[in-house]
Order: sequence, then structure tokens, then C-alpha cells
Amino acid sequence: MPRGERLLLLGPSGSGKSTLLSLLTGIASAQAGSVEILGQPLNELHGSGRDQFRAEHFGIIFQMFNLLPYGSVIDNVLLPLNFAPARRARTVAAGGLESEARRLLTSLGLPGDIGRQKAATLSVGQQQRVAAARALIGSPEIIVADEPTSALDENRQQDFLDLLFDQVDASGATLIMVSHDRRLAQHFTRVVEFADILTVSKTEGSNR
Repeated sequence: MPRGERLLLLGPSGSGKSTLLSLLTGIASAQAGSVEILGQPLNELHGSGRDQFRAEHFGIIFQMFNLLPYGSVIDNVLLPLNFAPARRARTVAAGGLESEARRLLTSLGLPGDIGRQKAATLSVGQQQRVAAARALIGSPEIIVADEPTSALDENRQQDFLDLLFDQVDASGATLIMVSHDRRLAQHFTRVVEFADILTVSKTEGSNR
């Protein structure tokens, strides 16, 4: 994928989309074959090395958001920087940790006084935007989003995507999103059907 591309991976629930994202980000290891990200074969990294690589180069918007419920909004946004020295340094250079977190939250349509609220007190839509700010902080090269609009109605989906795309474009990041919702296709530069990238080896009888 070229830098700056927006890729939508379409497939039904249970087809393996989330598993593929886990392989791409090094959360899971491939049992066969290889995964290369930014010139780095992930199979050459072990344990903490994959964790470090993921923290530095990926911003991840999980399907269930995975916010720390009793942490503040600001603490949730800044959390990845505890494990990513280069992202942290870029954030400091951009204006400071809390200042940059607040900028992203405001850019994603959240009120300016939300930073000290506990994540558990937020609406679903607000949690989603906090999760997006957490993924974007420190300008990682790749943003991965796992069904991030599934809990929103159509109008709120559009609002969220517009805000997300603006911030992704501003940072020059590549966006990989998986979804079962075909209505999202019009917003992406490339759309891939998950079934099209699965091949079955007749000789080995296994999925690749």
C-alpha cells in the first residue's frame, strides 16, 4: 500500500477480518508465510519487539474502543505514547502532550472541557472519537480501524468518517479499515473484498 491510501476491506461478520488486522499489527503471529510492514518482516520480531513496533507505527481503533473506563479522556489519548518514544517525541515537538491531545479531541468534534472526564461517562459516539484521537496521537504511519462505525447511525457514521479522514489526511497516514457495511465504499480510494484475498490451495487443502 502506498502512503496516504485509504483502504476499505469488506467482508461479512466472522470472515476473518479482525484476525487479518491482528496479523498486520503483530498482535498475532502468522503460522505460515510472512507479513512485512514498512520494510520490517514481523516474523523476525519476537514478543516485546512486535509490541514496540506496533506502538510506534500503528494507531488502532478497536471495534469496542478499549478505553480505560476510569481514566480521563486525556489519559486515554496519551496512553500509546508510554510505549512509543518516537511518537511521544513528535507529540512534544508539535506543541506538548496535553496540548496536542486537546487539539485532536477538538478537531474530532469533542467539546474543549471533555479532557478531564472519565471515559466511562462518555456516550458511544464520544468514546469512538476519543479512540480515534488515541490512534492519531503522535502521527503513526498507519491507522487501522476495526468496524469503527458499527454502533452509529448513518448520519453519525458520515460525521465521524469526515472528521477521521481530515485528521488522517493532515498526518499523511495510511488508513486500513475493515467493515461489513458496503455503504462506506464510496469514501475510500481502494476497496477490497475479503473473499478476493483468500485463496485455497487445492494441493495442500489449507487457507493462505
